[in-house]
Amino acid sequence: MPEHPQQAGRAGVPVQSRGTAPHEAQTRTPVPEPVSASTCTNAHSRGLGRFNGWRRDTAVSVLLECFGSHRWALRMAAHRPYPDLGALLAASDEAGYDLSPADIAEALAAESAPCLHHAAPRAAHLALRAAHAAYESRFGHVFVICLDGLPPSQHVDQVLAAIRTRLAHDPDEERALTAEEMRRLARGRIIDLVTEAGSAPGPFRAAGQPVG
Repeated sequence: MPEHPQQAGRAGVPVQSRGTAPHEAQTRTPVPEPVSASTCTNAHSRGLGRFNGWRRDTAVSVLLECFGSHRWALRMAAHRPYPDLGALLAASDEAGYDLSPADIAEALAAESAPCLHHAAPRAAHLALRAAHAAYESRFGHVFVICLDGLPPSQHVDQVLAAIRTRLAHDPDEERALTAEEMRRLARGRIIDLVTEAGSAPGPFRAAGQPVG
């Protein structure tokens, strides 16, 4: 994680990375080495240990990058230590289900609509911008969706299709679905956090503070 994590405006959808410049298209992207299950488990165990040992204010600050509700972040930090990643994710879900509409609204305010790679076709930029504008006009908040498990090449099409479908929802139905997508996003971000904390060599820095 960066030393000074972004405090607001996180993308609800991963930034589209297609549409590279011509000179970039000639470069072959190296194929990453497969990560073994034991390596991943060790990283999670080490990262969770670091997370459990952070100062409370550090933990809250980093948790807010996963889900922008202070009530959620404070509860998650207060319930440490967590015995394993599964327990941490279960606690995230439980805390998410207990949030009020105001808490969800606070978390949504920290999200931002995704943007395309600058080299993407102009028509794609316009289509995505128009879809987000229509959604925000109807529901009053940014569109969020969890795309974990989908390749980046499918992200834009999936977002556009989901917005078209969800525009037909009534406000209560969309509110419930949005809360579920936020919980899924939080889970994915927590996994990324723990993995990165456990994979970092030497002291891992969170929110500008050194931790072990």
